[in-house]
Amino acid sequence: MRSRSIALLIVCGLSLSANAVEIGPTPDDSDAISPKDSVIRLFDGKSLGDCYTWLKDTHREDPRKVFRVVDGNLHISGDGLGAIVTNKRYRDYHAIVEFKWGERTWRDRETNARDSGFLIHSNGKDGGYDGTWMPSLECQIIEGGVGDFVPVPGIDESGKLVPLTYSANVRHDRDQVIWKEDGDRETYKPRAYKRVNWFGRDPDWKDEKNVRGPLDKDSPHGQWTRLDVIADGGHVVYFVNGTKVNEAFDVSPHAGRIQLQTELAEIDFRRWELWPLDKAPAPALAKQ
Repeated sequence: MRSRSIALLIVCGLSLSANAVEIGPTPDDSDAISPKDSVIRLFDGKSLGDCYTWLKDTHREDPRKVFRVVDGNLHISGDGLGAIVTNKRYRDYHAIVEFKWGERTWRDRETNARDSGFLIHSNGKDGGYDGTWMPSLECQIIEGGVGDFVPVPGIDESGKLVPLTYSANVRHDRDQVIWKEDGDRETYKPRAYKRVNWFGRDPDWKDEKNVRGPLDKDSPHGQWTRLDVIADGGHVVYFVNGTKVNEAFDVSPHAGRIQLQTELAEIDFRRWELWPLDKAPAPALAKQ
């Protein structure tokens, strides 16, 4: 998800100040599944599995076949805004995701950085953010910014704000908030969210196709990148190709559905797994 203003929420087609929207209760996590004895493979290379698809314009219908299985990969064409969403809710896992960018980009982002996202702890209404995504904490996947944390605010089924909160150790550079392991702890709550960039993101990043910073940890275009996201209660750690790039604390809610975005860029996923916290392989560079 690219940088967006969160001062306004689009609710039922109406622009409302976030200050006018009541904050709802913390979602119940009693039904959330935690992998205990073996890996949960959310993608098996054959089908979309126990998931549904959501597109801003067609909702749970996918007439353009944005989400398909092609040559054993989960292929997302990028032709629209939305996500593939797990039917079940999850907590306390070590997620392993492997992706590779395609060539196609669409419409008003045809010349912009390729963009997607891995959205965890998703709760609330389908399309609760601007009709597109369920409110969540996004582990960013965008050229030049793989490793950022991005809040995805939005509403629940009753029209109230989902009360996403999180903390991070950070430093500041101009208008950017950047993760720093020994930085000052800051807490972000509804109506006062901050995007937390990964530690090495180019401060002069430009929203341009094929952009790449000098410290970027994701693989070059056309190669596979491995993401490890360890969600242990309210503690979330993000690794890119084996390097720890970001960390959040006091994350709430700390359970929810998981979404893989479509955001006007073609992308393939070959691995989407949830491992028990004590049985997962160590974060590592993706094999090509």
